[in-house]
Amino acid sequence: MYIRCVSNDYSTRICGEAMKVYIDGQFYDKEDAKISVFDHGLLYGDGVFEGIRAYNGRVFMLREHIDRLYDSAKAIDLEIGMDREEMIAKTVEACRVNGIDDGYIRLVVTRGIGTLGLNPYLCERASVIIIAAKIQLYPQELYEEGLRLVTVGTTRNLSEAVNPRIKSLNYLNNIMAKIEAINSGVMECIMLNSAGQVAEASGDNVFVVKGDKLITPPTWCGALKGVTQDVVMRLAGDMGYQAGFDVLSRYDLYTADEVFLTGSAAEVAPVSEVDHRAIGNGRPGPITLDLKDRFHKYVRGE
Repeated sequence: MYIRCVSNDYSTRICGEAMKVYIDGQFYDKEDAKISVFDHGLLYGDGVFEGIRAYNGRVFMLREHIDRLYDSAKAIDLEIGMDREEMIAKTVEACRVNGIDDGYIRLVVTRGIGTLGLNPYLCERASVIIIAAKIQLYPQELYEEGLRLVTVGTTRNLSEAVNPRIKSLNYLNNIMAKIEAINSGVMECIMLNSAGQVAEASGDNVFVVKGDKLITPPTWCGALKGVTQDVVMRLAGDMGYQAGFDVLSRYDLYTADEVFLTGSAAEVAPVSEVDHRAIGNGRPGPITLDLKDRFHKYVRGE
């Protein structure tokens, strides 16, 4: 059995005493899980990662997450040094070692130990880190009442600079947006691209419901291509709704019937307010709630 953690902190909650962290072929006690100060993942945010969920003792959409990890690594010319099947096996082993039935997996690949210079090709080899633990991104009452969001001034990185399909370790753009949200008294935000179009939340994809259509921004607007996003779109299609990608403005958010967020940690999170404007009747909408329930059934039964 895994150790259940209780905390009033609404950020990531990690189960503590018996945690084992995988680093480059070995499992270490949490206190001994360390990397070099010369690792370029630490020095420059040079690396990629995935956040993955486990339900009922099974890792959800693992191959899809691994494929995205390797695509991200290829895009930044990072040689992981481990094939996909071994990565899958080590991820599952990390869950078994930590007794994770329902939990969260953070899979990190850094560029590895190098010099104080920027040259990534001077790094010895990539470093693979796997943390299998527990997480609760938002408190339960926000799933029942809906999240309040604000649009922040921090613009999403230009797609031509850092392609949003690369899930990189350099998350400062998102962190600065999160800081603005918290300082505005809310837990989440809407990030716009340089053209003023909706990109994503600080760590989740955004959906708008209008009539029988579900719309989410495409990657070229600055949004990550989400694994949970893809599952929700397929579930919506099975329910008879039209789900697709299109450009969204703040006007589309304000006038939407419903708005919700999707992500591996957040799952399906309803939104009740954007920029002090109530969405719909100011409560989680029926389509969002139906999708949330169907998603929970899907992840535990698929």
